[in-house]
Amino acid sequence: MPAPDLVRRNFAAEAPDRLWVADITYVKTEEGFLYMSFVLDAYSRRLVGWAMATHLRTELVVDALQMAIWRRKPQAGLIHHSDQGVQYTSLSFGKRLEESGIVPSMGRVGSAYDNALAESFVATLKTELLYRNSWSTQGCARVAIFEYLEGFYNRHRLHSALGYRSPVDFEEVECEIPPQRKQKVSVLAG
Repeated sequence: MPAPDLVRRNFAAEAPDRLWVADITYVKTEEGFLYMSFVLDAYSRRLVGWAMATHLRTELVVDALQMAIWRRKPQAGLIHHSDQGVQYTSLSFGKRLEESGIVPSMGRVGSAYDNALAESFVATLKTELLYRNSWSTQGCARVAIFEYLEGFYNRHRLHSALGYRSPVDFEEVECEIPPQRKQKVSVLAG
């Protein structure tokens, strides 16, 4: 069942894990399509969860959500915003959100602007990786996507909205770094 639009095209978040946006995209290979679901933190543009599969069943988006929950351990009240795709309106996905204390939000049907931040990430992924390469196997595509997401996008890709910092760098500077980490950072910086 569709959820109300709690975001209303305002993708600003005051802190990490307050607003996540999600969507699904596809990757063409010689073996057929590979589908990727992702969860992006609106605060830092950091990709916090993702999953890939050869199908569009609900477990694809549940797996991406599970990764995000496992990695971030968000507090109750986090908003998860998506489109009204059947995967996001399914009972099993809604139940997983509820179990985690995550509040669903959905844009209108057929309005890319209602999920513009997720659509922007898809455009970036396609421009920087997918349109520049072709893969003979889904396995090769999986490796390339993993390397892009975890090796480049989160750690090195600069975002104008983040003061030309990567999502990881932005979070380390803007969020409170635990004392043990501060010591390691200062030792490495000196």
